[in-house]
Amino acid sequence: MSQRQKDLAFDSIIYFLLFCILMGTLYPFYYVLIISFNKGTDSLLGGIYLWPRSFTLENYATFLSDPQWFKALFVTVARTVTGTFLGVMFTCLVAYGLSHKELLLSKVYFTIIIFAMYFSGGLIPYYVVLRSLGLLNSFGVYIIPSMLSTFFLLIAISFFREIPAELKESAFMDGANEFVIFYKIILPVSLPLLATMALFMGVGQWNAWLDSAYFVQSDGLRTLTFRMMEIINKSNIPIESIGAASSASGVTNYSLQVTSMVVSIAPIVCVYPFLQKYFVKGIMLGSVKG
Repeated sequence: MSQRQKDLAFDSIIYFLLFCILMGTLYPFYYVLIISFNKGTDSLLGGIYLWPRSFTLENYATFLSDPQWFKALFVTVARTVTGTFLGVMFTCLVAYGLSHKELLLSKVYFTIIIFAMYFSGGLIPYYVVLRSLGLLNSFGVYIIPSMLSTFFLLIAISFFREIPAELKESAFMDGANEFVIFYKIILPVSLPLLATMALFMGVGQWNAWLDSAYFVQSDGLRTLTFRMMEIINKSNIPIESIGAASSASGVTNYSLQVTSMVVSIAPIVCVYPFLQKYFVKGIMLGSVKG
C-alpha cells in the first residue's frame, strides 16, 4: 500500500471511532428527548429508538401545570440568574483588588485563598456558619455562599495583571477612580473571562441540589434539580402524589422524570453556543497566563 492509502485507511478508522464515540455520547440525550414526547404508558412497552411512537405533549403540559414543578423551575431560574451575576461581579471585584502587586499583605491573602481551595471545615461547621448568619431555609443560602469562587478568583487575578497598565494610568490622569476604571475599562476588555465564569457558575447554580436538600425545609424554595432527584429516588411513588395526571392521560413517573431532565438540560444547551467562543478563549488565557 502507498503512503496515501495508509493515511486514508488510518483516517477512516479514526473517523469511525470518533463517530461511535459521538453516537454513544449524544444518543442517550436524544433518547431522553424522544421519550419525553412519547405517551408515558406506551413508553413502558419499549421498542422506541429513533422517534416517538405515540407523540404527545401531555408530559410537558403535566409538568408545567403542576405548581410544585413550576415553582421549582422559577426558584432555579432565579438562583441561577442572581447567583451567576453576583458571583461573577463579586469574584471579579475581589480579583481586581488583589491583582495590584503593590497591595499590602498580598501574600497573606493569597495564602488564605490557597488554603481555602484545598481544605474545608466539613458539612457540620458549614451548617453552623449558615445558621449563625440566618441563611438557613432562605433564598440567600443559594446565593451568598457562592458569591466568591476561589478557583476563578486566581484565574481572574492572573487575567487582570496582564491587562496593560497604560489603560489604567491614562484613566487616572483623566480623573477616574478605581471603581470607574473597573466597570468601564477592566470589565469590557475581559469578556472572555466573564463569559467563562458565567458559564461555569451558571451550570453549577442550575445543577445544584444538595443545598436545597440540607439547608432548606420550605417546599416553596425547593429547586428543579431537587424535585427531579426526589422523583428519581422514589421509583414506587404513585402518580397522584407528585401532581401528575391520571393514568388515562398516559403520563407516568418515568415520563415525568425524562421530561424534567429535558427541561433541566435545555437552557444550558441553548446558552452554550453563544458563549462557546468566549469560553474556549477564556480557558486558554487563564491556563497560559496562570
